[in-house]
Amino acid sequence: MDILNSEIMASFVEINKAINKLIKIDAEKLGITAVQLKALYRINYNPNISLGELAEKLKLTNSTVSGVIDRLVHHGLVEREIPPGDRRTVSIQLTDEGKRTLNQFNSSDSILIKKLREVLELPEKEISHLLRLHNLVLQKLTLEEE
Repeated sequence: MDILNSEIMASFVEINKAINKLIKIDAEKLGITAVQLKALYRINYNPNISLGELAEKLKLTNSTVSGVIDRLVHHGLVEREIPPGDRRTVSIQLTDEGKRTLNQFNSSDSILIKKLREVLELPEKEISHLLRLHNLVLQKLTLEEE
């Protein structure tokens, strides 16, 4: 069996594609990209996050995230702030419009949230088993230096 075409690998790829498709649909409804929606979500749960920290959480490069933030600033959804104590650092936070946009995503209109609620309707035992297996797979796939 070709290891890269195995059922396990294919399953992870298909689940990832399905989640990304749902995020894209929700983002388009909000007039933003999927990456911008992910950034808004991360910023909301990590107020005053730095560009580097956001890039790390999104698993993207600093330059990519910088461009995403530029566009979000242009749309009035986030703002950059330089803390008075450290002029070398820039923190990013949601504007009121950014919070409203994210609230729209969190509303019942979000197809991703609807679908995730369906997943959460699985029996608790099945969810626990799934999470345990995911953790085991992640342990096997994680490099030692991480």
